[in-house]
Amino acid sequence: MPFNLGNGTELSLGDGSKDNLERWGREFDSPGEKNLAIGKNLAITAALLKIRNRMGKLDDLIANEAQRQYTENAWRNQRNIVLKARQMGITTWIAGQFFLKTILQPGTVTVQVAHTQEAAEQIFRIVHRFFHHLPAALREGALKSAKVSARRLLLPELDSEYLVETAGDRNAGRGLTITNLHCTELARWPGDAAETLYGLMATLSPAGALVMESTPMGATGCFWNEWREAEKTKTIRHFFPWWLEPAYKSEAILKDSLTEEEAKLMEQHAELTLEKIAYRRQIREKFRGMAKQEYAEDPDSCFLASGSCYFEVATIDERLKELTAPVVQRRRGSVQIWLAPQKGKHYLVSVDPAGGGTAGDYTAMQVINLENGIQCAELQDYLTPSEAAVEAARLGREYNNALLAVERNSLGQTVLSCLARCDQPYPHLFVDKDASEGFLTTAPSRDAMLSELYATLEQAPRAFLSERLLRECRCFIRTEKGRLEAKAGEHDDLVMSMAIALAARHEYLTGDRYRRERAAGSLANGSAA
Repeated sequence: MPFNLGNGTELSLGDGSKDNLERWGREFDSPGEKNLAIGKNLAITAALLKIRNRMGKLDDLIANEAQRQYTENAWRNQRNIVLKARQMGITTWIAGQFFLKTILQPGTVTVQVAHTQEAAEQIFRIVHRFFHHLPAALREGALKSAKVSARRLLLPELDSEYLVETAGDRNAGRGLTITNLHCTELARWPGDAAETLYGLMATLSPAGALVMESTPMGATGCFWNEWREAEKTKTIRHFFPWWLEPAYKSEAILKDSLTEEEAKLMEQHAELTLEKIAYRRQIREKFRGMAKQEYAEDPDSCFLASGSCYFEVATIDERLKELTAPVVQRRRGSVQIWLAPQKGKHYLVSVDPAGGGTAGDYTAMQVINLENGIQCAELQDYLTPSEAAVEAARLGREYNNALLAVERNSLGQTVLSCLARCDQPYPHLFVDKDASEGFLTTAPSRDAMLSELYATLEQAPRAFLSERLLRECRCFIRTEKGRLEAKAGEHDDLVMSMAIALAARHEYLTGDRYRRERAAGSLANGSAA
């Protein structure tokens, strides 16, 4: 039985021999003119693969509009990221594309990683269906020896396999050289999603294909970062709004009832009909604030509508649009300066120390103007406590012997000791109400510090000049247990160092020491500049 692949090309089914499967594989992934090649791809997919449709009946996998657009835009691109509304069929489509590569191109290892075990099992039921409903002639020969388990399809004669894993499994993909890697619902991966993703990517062959796809879940985390950094990583972005799905429609509304927003949206997107606008009204009524996330309409609002950011998202995003680059960068960009020290001005440097290893937290420092709290400079680097002491003293002296507030918890004690033992001990350390050097963070004071940062960000957003800091604020969340911290896989060192800076500034300016130094004319040794 011949199959019409378009443009006069026909391919007979043949048998299930390895040679015949490879012949189909060459047509499926054929070189040459793009439109013809894509036409062959779509025709072969429809000819060989079966899915269960929305009515529960077995049907050919014929590309819908979103699946067709994905195939056209992803053609010959090895690295893709997909942002989509729910139930667009993209996961099924990519599974189908990678399944065909696995059975038609010997030596292929495909790994699909889902966010939960339930999702992994559901995906592999789709893969099982692909395999068991292949044309009978193709299931003989090289595919006859296939071994199918709960989440693995092994094809010994082709030296190929297809695995579905969960992101919670730290050993996912270990020991393999992956040809095709599909990371589904990446925004919902548990734990440190970035660490899991990069571990999997390390096993991808140099010519391997990577697809990251997800519905949105807040402008934080691994998926959002990968989407935002796509141009830098040479990743092709694909966005599919909900209205591309034909099933999303309802009984048509009257054209005269359109709001100004609805009418404008229909002008911008030809796919929107009165039936789809009616459906849009229904989902907005049902999902309310979450409608923009679950039924994405543009790649910005769908991110911003979701998530559990502690700080006000709109304020952060508005400020991010206004930022300018630092005027000076040092230490390979780890030190960024926006406002240089001015003679007679008084400053504060805060220090949030870390251990120094590249696998852990950064050491972070903030330089703010003591009078008005405006951010002047920032450091973020992997520094040991002794290195942190050197850099803190250097920044402090540069900024007119600034008041130096070192968080004294844990490693901070070592930083303070190093500052005291050096040839020229630092002259102006922050001293708390108990006359102890350094700034002490406790569980109650931590919440108060973050509340101060929250209020300052709302009341005076232009006091913050660092994109790195605001990006961290974007990923700073309140967990289900109520703790305020960075989302898994993100950092909060700059957030905490700024919280220390503002809290130390407030305590200093409201204390007796400030009044004494102001009266004596030695405030923060500003005259030293």
